[in-house]
Amino acid sequence: MASVELHNVRKAYGTLDVIHDLTLSICDREFIALVGPSGCGKSTLLRMIAGLEEITSGDVLIDGKTVNGLTPRERNIAMVFQSYALYPHMTVAQNIGFNLKMSGESTAMIDKRVTEAARMLDLTNLLDRKPSQLSGGQRQRVAMGRAVVRNPAVFLFDEPLSNLDAKLRVQMRSEIKSLHQKVQTTSVYVTHDQIEAMTLADRIVVLNHGRIEQQGAPIELYRNPTNLFVAGFIGSPSMNILEGVVEGAEGTPSVRLSNGTAISVGAGKHIKRGQAVKVGLRPEHLSLAGSGSILRGQTLLVEPTGAQTHVLFDMAANQVTALVNGDIAVRVGSPFAVTIDSDLVHVFDSESGRAL
Repeated sequence: MASVELHNVRKAYGTLDVIHDLTLSICDREFIALVGPSGCGKSTLLRMIAGLEEITSGDVLIDGKTVNGLTPRERNIAMVFQSYALYPHMTVAQNIGFNLKMSGESTAMIDKRVTEAARMLDLTNLLDRKPSQLSGGQRQRVAMGRAVVRNPAVFLFDEPLSNLDAKLRVQMRSEIKSLHQKVQTTSVYVTHDQIEAMTLADRIVVLNHGRIEQQGAPIELYRNPTNLFVAGFIGSPSMNILEGVVEGAEGTPSVRLSNGTAISVGAGKHIKRGQAVKVGLRPEHLSLAGSGSILRGQTLLVEPTGAQTHVLFDMAANQVTALVNGDIAVRVGSPFAVTIDSDLVHVFDSESGRAL
C-alpha cells in the first residue's frame, strides 16, 4: 500500500496540451474517483500513473519515490481495464495466477494466492471454467482477481464497468467497494458515470479539459459545487440552470427569473442588486407539498421509473425537471407546480460560472 502524488504533471501531444500542470495527492488506502466528460484527460492521467503514457513534464511519486522512469511492473501497480483481457484458452485459476507464474513464483505460492483471491471474489466454484463459460460480471471479477493476487501497492481502474448492463453494474459496484474495504489498497478509479463515483469513492476529483475543477468528498461536491460545470456534472438528474437577475441582496435575497418568477435564496450569498446570475435547482429538491418559492408551468413529459417520476415542465420557455413521488399522477399538458426551499437554491455568477 502506498500514497500517490502528482506534481505539476503535464501531458502534451505536439502543441496540444491535454493535462495542464496538474497537482494531486492521494493518501495511502484512499479510494479516489476521477470523473469528467469524454476527452477531459482522466484516462490519460491514469495511464501516466501506471507508466503506460509518457509524462511531458512533472513528476509521479508512488510511496514517496519518483517513478517517472520505471516500467508499469516496476511501479508495483495493478490495472483493471474495461475490457477483461482474459486468455480464452486458460481456466479462471490460470488467468488469475498468470502474472505470478511469469514472475517465477512457486506453484504452492500461486495456488495459495489464487485460492485467497477466488474466495474474496466468490470465484471458488468457477476456477476450472474457461472465460467463454462465464457471464460478463464473472469475467470482470476474474480480471479483478488477477490484480488482487499480486498484492499491488496501488489499484488503477479504467472504467471497469462500462461493458456491463445496468443490473450488473450495480452488483459490481458493491463488489468493488467490498474489495476495497477488505484489502485497503490505495485505489484510483476512472469513470464518466458520476453515480459510480458517488457510491464508491472517498474523494471525487472532477476534471475538465485536463484541469481539476473541484475535489472533495462526494456529498461535499453535491451540496457545494464551486462552479456551474461541477453543479451540472454531479447529481442525477442534472441540476436545472435558470437565468435571472438579483432583486434583493439584503434581508430576504431573491432572484427574478426571465419569466418573471421570483425565487428566494438562502442568506449568505455574495450577490448584489441588479447582478446577472444563474440559479441552480436540483430536481429532487423541487417539492409538490413543501413551502418556499413556487414554480409553475405546463407538463411536457412524464417518465415513471417506479418509486419516482421525472416530470419535465415548461415555465415560459424555461424547461425544468422535477423528481417527484412515483405514486403522484401527473399528465402531459396539465398544469404543474412545485416549491423550492430557499436554502436549497444555488446561485452562480453568469459570466464566470462561479458559485456565489
